[in-house]
Amino acid sequence: MEFLVKPFPSQTYIKPFIFIPKQVHNLPLVKLRVGFPIPKQMLELPGRNCLGRDTSIGTRNAVNDDQLEEWELEFVGELDPFGYQAPKKRKREEKSRLLEDTEGMDWCLKARKMAVKSIEARGLTHKVEDLITVKKKKKKNKKRFTIKDKINKESKEIEEDFNFGEDIGLKDFDNIIDDGMYQLREKVGMMAGGMFLEKKEKAMNEFVQKLAQFSGPSDHKKEVNLNKAIIQAQTAEEVLEITAEMIMAVGKGLSPSPLSPLNIATALHRIAKNMEKVSMMNTRRLAFARKREMSMLIGIAMTALPECSAQGISNISWALSKIGGDLLFLSEMDRVAEVALTKVKEFNSQNVANIAGAFATMRHSVPDLFVELAKRASVIIHSFHEQELAQLLWAFASLNEPADTLLQAMDTVFKNANQFKCCLSHYTSNCDEESIVENSRDIKFREVSDPPVLTLSRYQLGNIAWSYAVFRKVDRIFFSHAWKTLSSFEEQRISEQYRGDIMFVSQVHLVNQCLKLEYPHLQLSLRGDFEEKIVHTGKTKRFNQKTTSSFQKEVARLLVSTGLDWVREYSLDGYTVDAVLIDKKVALEIDGPTHFSRNSGTPLGHTILKRRHIAASGWKFVSLSYQEWEELEGDLEQLEYLRKILKDHLC
Repeated sequence: MEFLVKPFPSQTYIKPFIFIPKQVHNLPLVKLRVGFPIPKQMLELPGRNCLGRDTSIGTRNAVNDDQLEEWELEFVGELDPFGYQAPKKRKREEKSRLLEDTEGMDWCLKARKMAVKSIEARGLTHKVEDLITVKKKKKKNKKRFTIKDKINKESKEIEEDFNFGEDIGLKDFDNIIDDGMYQLREKVGMMAGGMFLEKKEKAMNEFVQKLAQFSGPSDHKKEVNLNKAIIQAQTAEEVLEITAEMIMAVGKGLSPSPLSPLNIATALHRIAKNMEKVSMMNTRRLAFARKREMSMLIGIAMTALPECSAQGISNISWALSKIGGDLLFLSEMDRVAEVALTKVKEFNSQNVANIAGAFATMRHSVPDLFVELAKRASVIIHSFHEQELAQLLWAFASLNEPADTLLQAMDTVFKNANQFKCCLSHYTSNCDEESIVENSRDIKFREVSDPPVLTLSRYQLGNIAWSYAVFRKVDRIFFSHAWKTLSSFEEQRISEQYRGDIMFVSQVHLVNQCLKLEYPHLQLSLRGDFEEKIVHTGKTKRFNQKTTSSFQKEVARLLVSTGLDWVREYSLDGYTVDAVLIDKKVALEIDGPTHFSRNSGTPLGHTILKRRHIAASGWKFVSLSYQEWEELEGDLEQLEYLRKILKDHLC
């Protein structure tokens, strides 16, 4: 046995390497690397072992790297299953042949490779492989996703769900999303026997009831503090933020609620007034109106309308007209009209003028309400201020609503010429903004024995005169006295640089043309230098830039196909006609949405006056409305329709 252990007792030998699996597993894993550079002479002196063989076991001679299995590469440090080593940034460069099979190699690496060779020789490969090889665990990405990343992820999922390669219209796409959301909500609501759906409806009803409890107990101090905070806010955003916070507090159980009808009307009014203060663009106003908090505030205002005072209804209607213009709040204005009808008898002159002006600004026709407003105005006509009266007449004329009751009352009260005076200053009153105050003005009637006197500015006079021309009531006493006051403006300077002056001049010029063509027997038309000044200023290009809509361009393109000699944008006594046939005296007006009421589709006052003037000037008038045009399909059908409406006028 001793001979087997020491077959060559006279020679020394290297103690055999004893492999212990635990020690192998605990060995540090390091990168494969070389030692310090060794001189070439040392590389040429190989060591000798007990058998007289070369002991410089290199990497390539001991084990072929290309033939190593995965567990062997892990053992020698080529692989990093635990992720301790830094990632390789670039491909490792090939080693120099001078460093191979030398003693300059890392001793740890040499020892491991010798151990690998010994393991393979003993047949313990599979056992060691089971001990060393571990399952690679994927690192969890702990990156924190921002809100933007979440939105992008959700939008990407939506894009994957829908096939955008097909031609899907915006309405159809919205319907698809709405249907999917509805089905999802329905499924969730039906879980547990409809328990979730029932709870949701109950919660919504409770929330609405909390916000609608205007007649319950109140905390006057809280209401006053909220009102002060709303009024002191400098921007529309600040007002909305203050109001939205209070709405959420009430929804969470704040009681009693400080959201009184007065505060709700005040909030909407201040939002609109702050928009006017900074001359906010229409696009920004529309975007602001579509905010979730704003929609909630307007919804509460509609609920609170029956509890609002006459001034509150006036403020809300004015605010909606300034925030949404003629594009939004169609159903809301119907609601305002419905409630206003029940409280007309409580309106003062300011309320009547502002409510009528709001509906006219939004091109929203409500004939029943305007009939009652005319009756109410005729009763309190003594209390009207100049600006309120001018605005009321303009509103009736803009919507082409009959105002005979109002006009008769005005003739009765202002029947003497000495009741009309001129305001020679450049007064630019903005009645629909500044005349509104939060505290309702008491209705005070002047004594009948003391007839009221009107001191009219040029802008008020222009509105009044234009309104009477639309009404075709220029033979009224009130108009006669008001029109004659124009002689006081002969010495005034009318500047081409101010929009207000141009608007005044254009209105007066149109009224003057109406008097010449339709009412020459009244002999009220302007003459002399003043007329020349009006005509010259009205032709300025600064504020008369023509804009052509896409609807007009589309029709003009097809007019060429009729084979007729059309002249586009033809000027006629201060008006611009869309297209004319000069030799046949045919005038074609292409009327877009701005020529009609947005809810009833009836022509507005300025459209009626223009049509009358064209016809009175000896032209054959032809109207093409967008409502009829939208029902036609394709160029052939549209061209056939054009020829049809022109047929009778071309004979």
